[in-house]
Amino acid sequence: MTITVPVDLFPKGPAVAAPTRRPGSVRRTSTIDSVWPDGMEANRSVVGRSRDLLTPVDGSEPIVLAEDALTATVGMDRGIVAMQTQPPRAGVQVLVGAQGGSNSRSRVIAAVPEEVEAGTPLYLLLDDLSGATLVGSVAFRFWESQEAQDERMRQMKKMVGVRVMEGICAGFQPGSTALNADGTNKSMGDTKPVLPIDNVEDPWAWHELTDPQEASHRRSRRIDLWLEDGVVHIETFFQDSYTTPDGHREAVHEYVVSATADPVTGEVLSIGADPRVLPHYECPLATLAVSRMVGQPLREFRSTVNQMLPGIDGCTHMNDTLRSLAEVPVLVAHLV
Repeated sequence: MTITVPVDLFPKGPAVAAPTRRPGSVRRTSTIDSVWPDGMEANRSVVGRSRDLLTPVDGSEPIVLAEDALTATVGMDRGIVAMQTQPPRAGVQVLVGAQGGSNSRSRVIAAVPEEVEAGTPLYLLLDDLSGATLVGSVAFRFWESQEAQDERMRQMKKMVGVRVMEGICAGFQPGSTALNADGTNKSMGDTKPVLPIDNVEDPWAWHELTDPQEASHRRSRRIDLWLEDGVVHIETFFQDSYTTPDGHREAVHEYVVSATADPVTGEVLSIGADPRVLPHYECPLATLAVSRMVGQPLREFRSTVNQMLPGIDGCTHMNDTLRSLAEVPVLVAHLV
C-alpha cells in the first residue's frame, strides 16, 4: 500500500520560536532539558522551567504571573529517582519511583490535584515529563558513531524486546515508509538544524534558559494568547531539539498550532496545526484530523484530544501540543 501525503502538508521548516510579544497578551513558556552526566547508560538529570508572563496593553514592563521549576533524576527505565520543585510542593514526592508511560499522567493528577485544578506552570511540566523522557535519548545519535548506535540498539532490544510501532500514530500507520515489514520502526527519522529559541532583542521572550554544551535534549513550549474582536486568539509553538558537537541544535519534532476560542465558554471556534519539522514522511497526515476539536471546550482538552485523535488519526507530539491548550482559559482570566 502506497501512502501519498499532499504537498501542502509537507513540513515547512523551523518556525520563529519567540515572535514579538503583543501588547495585551499572556505568554506561557516551558522547557524541559535533559543531560546525562555519567553517560547514556546512567541516570539523566532533568531541569524543567515554566513561566506565565503578562504584557500590558500599554507596552510597559511585563508582569510575571507565575513561575515554577523542577529538577529531577531519571533512571534508564524512565523511572523518577528524585525530584524537587521551586517553589516546593510536598505532593511531588509521591511521584518518586513512578515510571514514564501510560499511567504516569494519572499519577500526576493524583499527586498534585490542586496544581491540575489551577492550571499552573508546574502542572504543565509534570504532565510533559513523561513525553520528554521518552524521546530524550535520541540526543546521542549526534554524538556517537553509527556503529555505536547500532550496538546500543541491539542491547536495548535484548533488554526490552522488539516493540511493534505499527498503528500507534499517523507516522506509523500501516504501509508507512517508516516501518519494517514486522511493524518495527526503521530509523529515528530525519532532523532539521534550528536556531536558538530565545530572542536576543527581547530578554522577556522566554524564561531563564539553560545552556548545555554536552549531549542533551530540550522540549520547548510557547503559548501566546490575546483578545481581539471579542475572541481569544491562540498560537502555540512546540519543539523537541538536541545539541550537537559543533554547538548547534537539531530538531526532530516541531509544530505551530493556531486557534480561536469563545472567551466565555472556552469552546474552540477554529483550530489548525502546522507541521514544521517531523521525522517521517507520513507524520504530517495527523494534522488533517485536528478540525475535530472545533466546538470542544479547551478546559477539557487534556482528556478529549486523545479520545478524538486516537492512533493513526493523531500524533503523540501534536496531541500533547493540543492538550497543553487546556489551561488557556486560566490564562485568559488575566486579560478580562
